[in-house]
Amino acid sequence: MTDQKNIRISAQLMRDWARKCLEQAGAASELAKAMAENLVAADLMGFRTHGLMRLRYNLNCLQDGSSRSNGEIKVLSKRAAVQLWDADLLSGLYVMPKAVEAAMAMARHCGTGTVVVKRAQHVAALAVYLEQATEQGMLVQMMCATPGQQVVAPFGAKSAWFSPNPFAIGAPTHGQPILFDVSLSMTAAGKVRKAIAEQQPLPYPALITADGNYTTDATTFLADPASVLAPLGGEQLGYKGTGLCLFSELWTMGLSQLGRYQEQAGLDANTVWVQVVDPSAFGDLDEFKNQAQAMVDGIHATTPINKQQPVRVPGEGAFKVRQQQLQQGIEYTAALWRQLEKIAQQTGIQLPAN
Repeated sequence: MTDQKNIRISAQLMRDWARKCLEQAGAASELAKAMAENLVAADLMGFRTHGLMRLRYNLNCLQDGSSRSNGEIKVLSKRAAVQLWDADLLSGLYVMPKAVEAAMAMARHCGTGTVVVKRAQHVAALAVYLEQATEQGMLVQMMCATPGQQVVAPFGAKSAWFSPNPFAIGAPTHGQPILFDVSLSMTAAGKVRKAIAEQQPLPYPALITADGNYTTDATTFLADPASVLAPLGGEQLGYKGTGLCLFSELWTMGLSQLGRYQEQAGLDANTVWVQVVDPSAFGDLDEFKNQAQAMVDGIHATTPINKQQPVRVPGEGAFKVRQQQLQQGIEYTAALWRQLEKIAQQTGIQLPAN
């Protein structure tokens, strides 16, 4: 299985394998199940940098104690429609669905519900948690920041201050929900690491070198001194990304009251802001879906620049990839499969046959 051909394998087999690896590393059964499910969910939707590519990282965190293998989430404060949680280094892959569920419960009573979670370990792709709310006819938005991480430069700087800070929204329609997940930096650190591993340049200048130059050379991220990620908008419009990163960190670190001057540098624990809105608190849910569907239909009705590349609504690409992979198996590159083979060798838990 180590030739250059891609490997296709069923999602359920990979969930089961990942769960066993996580349990062997010490994760409690419920925790391991959620972690495996959401890592594989990212692969299914095409978010390769947030899927099983990060399994080794999660195993290492469990083994070295930087991620708790079991335990409860602490509710630090709450009102009718807001709560502050301390995950105390439980995996974000386990905590995030619980935060969405709590926010939905508040939204059913108050019209909206917000949960801010601090010190959640690896969260992975925010997109995989959105449908939990949209399937219940609710709007959802999420932001995530990492107080101990500084890899994104403010506009005009060549040194870092922010973390990449993903932002995501989900909205129900009469068909597929709208799902949007984007980093507030020009690219995510995982995509830079992927480019390095594949010995490829980045598709656009997303890094700023120590000399202050924008570059596509991913290897500069490992240089000494290392390049840093540019904010969304890049060399010309990066002030927009800087403003969005500030927005994200005020709504996460600010509200959690745990920020960069307090957190241990290098610690990957995240602060997450989750808000759910129940459209039925404002009027008829079907009428909201009518409005959302009209937006989707309007986007589809626009004239594409290239007829071979139809205009897409956010989320459509991920749904298409997921449907294909559910039918044909998840596609893993030979390089990533070799990484998973090393995990199998170290754990003694054999990878499933493709």
